[in-house]
Amino acid sequence: MSTSKTALFALLAMLSQFAWAATPSQTLEAFHAALAAGDAGAAQALLSPTVMIYESGYVERSRDEYASHHLASDIAFSKTTTRKVSSHQERIDGNVATVTEETETRGTFQGKPVKTAGLQTALLEKQGDAWIIVHLHWSSRKLK
Repeated sequence: MSTSKTALFALLAMLSQFAWAATPSQTLEAFHAALAAGDAGAAQALLSPTVMIYESGYVERSRDEYASHHLASDIAFSKTTTRKVSSHQERIDGNVATVTEETETRGTFQGKPVKTAGLQTALLEKQGDAWIIVHLHWSSRKLK
């Protein structure tokens, strides 16, 4: 079997693990759970290959770019902090959904205390029976 076919089957197998994520909100929850669990493959399986991730004035223009730049640090951060959602909205319009959240994150990262308020906007697209993340926009500020 060719390498590309093997990669395709591996990706399809990863995506099938998340078939239970029937809503956009569940898909986003599964993404954050994968980060907290340190499961890079599961997190990537929920992202479109062409995902756009905006954070702190920077942009990553694909799943591969995110995987090669910030995924490892996002996993390390998520494993040592606790993210609590204080406000959550979901809007579905056909095959496109928007999920917005306000969060509070606490813990310790790289030996420093973390206490931040965060905002997240996620756009998801329905592909077959599953939702996939096509855009994330994150911002945060320190809490006093």
